Amino acid sequence: MAFGSSGPLAKAAMNAGLSPEHVASARVGIAAAVLLIGVCLIKPSILRVRRDQWRLLLAYGLAGVALVQLLFFIAVSRLPVGIAMLLEYTSPVLVAFWVRFVRKVRLPMLSWAGIALAFLGLALVAQVWKSLELDGVGMLAGIGAALCSAAYYLLGERGASEHHPIGMVTWGMVVGALALFAVAPPWTMPYAAVRTTSAFGGAQVPVLALLVTVALISTALAYTLSISSLRHLPSTVASVLALSEPIVATLLAWLMLGETLSPDQIVGMAVLLSGAALVQLASHGPVTPADPLPTD
Repeated sequence: MAFGSSGPLAKAAMNAGLSPEHVASARVGIAAAVLLIGVCLIKPSILRVRRDQWRLLLAYGLAGVALVQLLFFIAVSRLPVGIAMLLEYTSPVLVAFWVRFVRKVRLPMLSWAGIALAFLGLALVAQVWKSLELDGVGMLAGIGAALCSAAYYLLGERGASEHHPIGMVTWGMVVGALALFAVAPPWTMPYAAVRTTSAFGGAQVPVLALLVTVALISTALAYTLSISSLRHLPSTVASVLALSEPIVATLLAWLMLGETLSPDQIVGMAVLLSGAALVQLASHGPVTPADPLPTD
């Protein structure tokens, strides 16, 4: 739910005149500063990193934080919030393919059935039969966000076994913030727009409040909870359960931004959640190594 709030909050900020790059930079930059200061004051020991662990943290910060946020916000600026988030959350099938064909781990048939059902729901919510009416750049940005989101789950699963979750998220945010500052430096931020208000939920909300909320709730808290879950769930399960986030985003966009839902989209949400539930049920069964793939 914390991740799901990011799209509507960010779109409201962009409606006030901020670019996707500046919203992403502010989101990750504020989250990085709050986490770094808080951890240094409370438990600095969790920030210790061995030299051989930096490659993973750099990849996590660049792909799982900076690129996924930047591409997602570009998609949000050009597409309805729900569709942008649904495109990003095609990542579970990418994670499943990686686990099956790269790690050579066989997933239960119930997992594949759940993934298929989730994507049927995804297609209904996104109304793919109308895809030609959607912005091409926005669609490509959403697909790019999906690739980076898959990397986030795979890298996060590995990193969660080696690092304290809050320590890993803090370093990921710092790396991501530095990368985004190179794209949208803080001194280029249109601060006149930051001092204005934007329509959100039938009220005029300060843009600064929107940015702080998306940084603290939709970023710092959301990433910490997500990485913590990867200590207890495999990436295939965590990524599919995250498909509930587009539903939260779509509902918030409907309630707060007036982006309406059709009957097809409401049915799709129910189908998508059913698929996520199947994957969760399958996670309680055995997961075995796959048979060797043919080499000829």
